[in-house]
Amino acid sequence: MPGGRAKNFLMQEDTTIPSTSNWNVVRSALVADVMRRSADFRPDARLTVYAEIRGESMLPTLWPGDVAAIESCSPADAGPGEIILAVRDTRLVLHRLLTPCSANGFILCGDSAPASDPQYPSDAFLGRLVGVVTAGRTACRPAFKSGAAPWSRTLGVVLCHCGPLRRLALRLHNRRRTSSPRSSNFELTAEISSVARSSR
Repeated sequence: MPGGRAKNFLMQEDTTIPSTSNWNVVRSALVADVMRRSADFRPDARLTVYAEIRGESMLPTLWPGDVAAIESCSPADAGPGEIILAVRDTRLVLHRLLTPCSANGFILCGDSAPASDPQYPSDAFLGRLVGVVTAGRTACRPAFKSGAAPWSRTLGVVLCHCGPLRRLALRLHNRRRTSSPRSSNFELTAEISSVARSSR
């Protein structure tokens, strides 16, 4: 069932989403709280949040202007290689999971970041990327699972350390994105979807 609409309150900038104003802090806290509590309110449903990406730390998997779909889930449901949403202090981070989530926490890294992020506590986990619209085309979750991680990270490291190639790739992507029919004025939406429970 569709949820409320709000202006784009989930944005990725480089490694984290900057909280340069009180409003950004409030928006980040709201997203984190709603995603953490969605399973408590509706155990048979998952919350999916849609937002536009504005950073470059997940190139070539995620590009500025892409629209990401992030689904709330348990840390146990996400495995290494998947892209997950986490919170650190007042900032939201959308990076690839390097280690399994445990009571001691987990480690994330941007595909084109020079190094992994500092370890996150276990309660920083919010959800995982399940889809993205890039340059007018939609990709679903299998594209973001562990099988895609090695090549994406390898190309990401090249883009991280080769500025001219990175700029060229961003220019070409921007040209392709602006020629797509999707409007650049994206508003974040959230929806609740039912989850089929499997009996064990």
